[in-house]
Parts: sequence; structure tokens; C-alpha cells
Amino acid sequence: MNLLKNTIAAILLSTALSSCGSIMQTYSYKAKGVELDSYKTYAWVNLEQIAEENKEGQNRYARYILDLANEELVKKGFKLDVDNPDAVFKFDTEIENRVKYNQSPTVSVGVGFGGPGYYVGGAMPVSGGQVTQYNYEEGVLSIEMYEPKTGKLIWRGWAQEEISFETDLESDLKMAVRNIFMKLPVKHKEK
Repeated sequence: MNLLKNTIAAILLSTALSSCGSIMQTYSYKAKGVELDSYKTYAWVNLEQIAEENKEGQNRYARYILDLANEELVKKGFKLDVDNPDAVFKFDTEIENRVKYNQSPTVSVGVGFGGPGYYVGGAMPVSGGQVTQYNYEEGVLSIEMYEPKTGKLIWRGWAQEEISFETDLESDLKMAVRNIFMKLPVKHKEK
């Protein structure tokens, strides 16, 4: 009976722990046939709009994201060139309402009877299997790289994570920008 109690407690604890905290997920897309190493200079699209939104409080982390992204691009060997860039970047942030459904585990209790030379047993289901709905917000940061002459999207990286009032946005944004640029398959050699 103690084994059964311990098993049930372990299942409930693992379910509770898996529903707490979130894991940042990072993805990327690269256009087919594009050699990203040929792009060595960059600029930002709508830099004036970013600065204006930042002033008005509409996107209060815009300057922070821009500074972090510039640091990562320099680490990759890119050089800022606002007059004639090889590539242009832009970023966007979103908060999306999401719904997650969880089902509690179905637990069974075995009942057995012994007899001479044979055993009779059975299982009786005990509560479980209820579906619960969980509403949450997911923050998404996307950074896109375009060919300036054609306007074609050549690379996109994005990170998403469940956010709440406990989320430390600055450290999460820093990790998101770093993780996104890890997915950019470019590393120019320093001269």
C-alpha cells in the first residue's frame, strides 16, 4: 500500500512541476539556396519608428532589444552600414493568448485474492482523467533578415516563452536574442 501511495505522490508531483515554469523555445528558418556568409554589413528597417515607439512607451523594450541584437551581430562578424547594407534586419514582439489542456493521470488500484495454485485479481479505476483548461500568455520575439535589393526574406529566427507577472523580461529578452542569433548560420572571420 505504501508503494501505491508513493507512486501516486510521484505522479502528482511530476504533474505539478511540469505545469510550473516555462521553457523558452527557439526556432529559425533559412531561405533555400541563399548563402548567408556573403552578407557582411547590415542595417535596421524602420529605425526611426522603433525610436519613436520606444519614446511613446508602446514598445518600451525596443531600444534594449536593438542594443542586444547589435552586440550579437557584431559577434557574428557583421558591420553596421546604414548607407549601403548587404542585409537589413527587423524585429517584432508579440504577446499571444494561448490555451493549454491538461489531463490528470488515470490511477488504478489492483485488488488481488489468493487461492490454492491460482490467483484471481482485478483492477478498479480511481479518480483521474479530468481535463483542465489553462489560459496563459506567450511572448514571442522574432528577428528577420532581408535582402535589401529584392525585399526577400532570407532568414528568420524567433523565440517564444510563456510569460506571467513573475517573468523577468530583461533577462528573458537577453536570452531570447542570444538564442535567436545562435541559430543564424553565419560567422565571419575577423580580419
